[in-house]
Parts: sequence; structure tokens; C-alpha cells
Amino acid sequence: MTEEIDFILDSTQESMEGSIEHLEKAFLNIRAGKASPAMLGSVFVDYYGSSTPLSQVAKISVPDARTITLQPFEKNMLQPIEKAIMVANLGFNPMNNGDVIIISVPPLTEDRRRELAKQAKAEAEDAKISVRNARKDANTEIKKLEKEGTSEDICKSAEEKVQNLTNSFIKNIDEVLAVKEAEIMKV
Repeated sequence: MTEEIDFILDSTQESMEGSIEHLEKAFLNIRAGKASPAMLGSVFVDYYGSSTPLSQVAKISVPDARTITLQPFEKNMLQPIEKAIMVANLGFNPMNNGDVIIISVPPLTEDRRRELAKQAKAEAEDAKISVRNARKDANTEIKKLEKEGTSEDICKSAEEKVQNLTNSFIKNIDEVLAVKEAEIMKV
């Protein structure tokens, strides 16, 4: 019976770790003033009829904190890449000089920083919900085991472990959010 409880605890922890990983990936897409190749992670280009990630059709580099340059692997991809960046609605205005596409990343206004901080809070809240759902699923499984004959003490102990896991992951999410908010609000 304790093997089943260990399995439930392990899978719950994996699920909660997945929530943190997802949150960190979501935070990469929220820009904090500095240019980064991750800002273009959501851009897909029409490459000979198929939707392809931008990173697979161009070399993305960041020469300074306010500029992103894109060097297409094929010259004829300049226009489709430029169009894809405009369609992605990231607030960038790409400039094409015939060889490379240059994107100037505008400095963030105070209002935009507040919006991004709200967006970060919403992502963190989604991660917390995901962690709580993992807790609920684990507790449901533990209750099933209790009905099947596992001792009440073992089940109570397992529920406490699940709650401790939940508390530590919620705390971790709050810490990651605090770091991201400080990064966003820093001028």
C-alpha cells in the first residue's frame, strides 16, 4: 500500500514541478525591457506552405539591450518573416535592410510595465491553480486507497505530505513572481 502512496506523491510532485516549468517558460515571453530572442518565440513563419518557428528559418541575435537582428537562412524569406512578426502583434516594427531584419525594442512605459506585471501575476495564479489541482487529484487518490483498506493514519500522513508539497510549490511560485515583477518594474 505504501508503494501506491509513494507513487501518488511522486506523480503529484512531478505535476507541480511541471507547473513551475510552465510558469518559467511563460515568464520568458513577458519582456522586461531588455531585448531577448525569447520575445520572438511565439512567431511562426509561413515557410513553403507550412507554419515554422522563426528560429528555424532565421538566426536570431541580440547585439545590444534594445535591438534584435534576424538573419534569414534564405534571402527570399525576408518578407514572410517581416509579415509574421507584424501578424504576431508583439508591438514591434521590423525594418528590412535587404540582408537582415532589425527590430528596435522600445523602452517600456510605466503603464506597460504595470500591464506586464498584471500579466505575470495572472500566469503565477494559473500556476497556483495547477498546483492546487494536482493536490486535489492526489487527495482523491489517497481517499480511494483509504476506502480500499489502507489505514487511516497512513492516508492522513500522505495528505499532510501532499499539503506540504503544495505549500512549498506555492511559496516557490510567489518567489519566482517577485523576481519577475522586480525585473519588469526596474527602469
